[in-house]
Amino acid sequence: MQIPERPGEFPYTRGIYRDMYRSRLWTMRQYAGFGTAEESNRRYRYLLSQGTTGLSVAFDLPTQMGLDPGHPLAAGEVGRVGVSISSLSDMRKLFQGIRLDEVSTSMTINSTAAILLAYYVLVAREQGADMSKLSGTIQNDILKEYIARGTYVYPPRPAMRIITDLFAWARTEIPEWNTISISGYHIREAGSTAVQEVAFTFANAIAYIESAIAAGMDVDSFAPRLSFFFNAHSDFLTEIAKFRAARRLYATLMRDRFGAKDPRSTMLRFHAQTAGSTLTAQQPGVNVVRTTVEALSAVLGGTQSLHTNASDEALGLPTEESAQLALRTQQVIAFETGITCVPDPFGGSYYIENLTDQIENETMDYIRRIDEMGGTLRAIEAGFIQSEIQNSAFEFHREIEEGRRTIVGVNRFQTDERRSVPVFRISPENERMQIESLRELRSSRDVRRWQTSITNLETAARGTMNLMPGILAAAEASATTGEISDALRRAFGEYRDPV
Repeated sequence: MQIPERPGEFPYTRGIYRDMYRSRLWTMRQYAGFGTAEESNRRYRYLLSQGTTGLSVAFDLPTQMGLDPGHPLAAGEVGRVGVSISSLSDMRKLFQGIRLDEVSTSMTINSTAAILLAYYVLVAREQGADMSKLSGTIQNDILKEYIARGTYVYPPRPAMRIITDLFAWARTEIPEWNTISISGYHIREAGSTAVQEVAFTFANAIAYIESAIAAGMDVDSFAPRLSFFFNAHSDFLTEIAKFRAARRLYATLMRDRFGAKDPRSTMLRFHAQTAGSTLTAQQPGVNVVRTTVEALSAVLGGTQSLHTNASDEALGLPTEESAQLALRTQQVIAFETGITCVPDPFGGSYYIENLTDQIENETMDYIRRIDEMGGTLRAIEAGFIQSEIQNSAFEFHREIEEGRRTIVGVNRFQTDERRSVPVFRISPENERMQIESLRELRSSRDVRRWQTSITNLETAARGTMNLMPGILAAAEASATTGEISDALRRAFGEYRDPV
């Protein structure tokens, strides 16, 4: 079969760079965050010492939902599934001793993304960082929260405004920062197929791009800073083809639908993470094998950045030892397998090339259906995307229950042996400490400056001004994540799922 183009050539089926990993390896990230900022800082410094080349911050649920420690809905969740960041002071502690213009940081945060990015930028300025070199990614993908994940705060349309305001502000203030990571990962974790993951991710991307253009931005002014986040699942060959199809489809969409002229606007740059939903509490050692196969699919599919899950994540947060082994998995793939010597090792494979075509065609069918409904927001409001994912998830689990799909150690090859696996535990004392720290912050700040900043932000939200300067001013005046979120809640209201 004739290969349609070389690596680095439009539409980038074979990779966005000519040499791919021969000239530069993917960024090796390890997603981490728990308890207090001080505890997470120690884990980050450990990972950097072990060879990780990029940080990836996990935030706890209250931070993601714009709730401060001490809020009734935050009880029992502070620092549990990520680090608790309630103020600029916490962000300082999180990156103590880490130069922000010398490390690439990814932050998995959505509804409160603008607030957390404001804290990060202020810490970088305090460090004297060169803002033109500040690099990283803020997830900032709210549409998939309504579809698959649920950590939304505001209704969709004002939430979209926050995102486009961030696009416009970052374009001049932090030009190397990726202002959104449009995520298929959580869509796949919710139970979608590979085709649905790509289709719904790109449907969301179309909505963001259309919103930015409607706000007066030229596509080539922001598209080069768009990035994506995909799942590396267990169906090895399908995943490789999925990544290749996604690159080709995105390049064509950007050129033909949006008229992008800058080649960088048509290049799909993505981070991949191995599939948390494939990890099992039964025989957790087998998860090392699963993660390795999934990581290989991401590398062979041409990812720019990769996180490998730890073997104990079906039981709890990763221990230091399991996180190290997950990182070593990437390093073995990079330095011992030889697969980085070829830009697209599966290019020309009859099966892979045909599977790539099939995934592209089926993805476009979904995008056309969503267009016919009036776009992504209408499809979400109608429950179409959510229903498609739920149906796929139901069918997947029915296959397991009926034995038509084998999960090793779960419905076949079980053992009676029970081994004690060390599980990472979060101290309940952390929550009390965070509440006390917040109380001290509120008692020591300049109340007049704080109140003025909150009032100004709420006024901006009720008008048409860009929100980022107001968020930055509030953050610098020691306003908390919850207080800034509350100002926006008063202006925008809160979203309630109608389903």
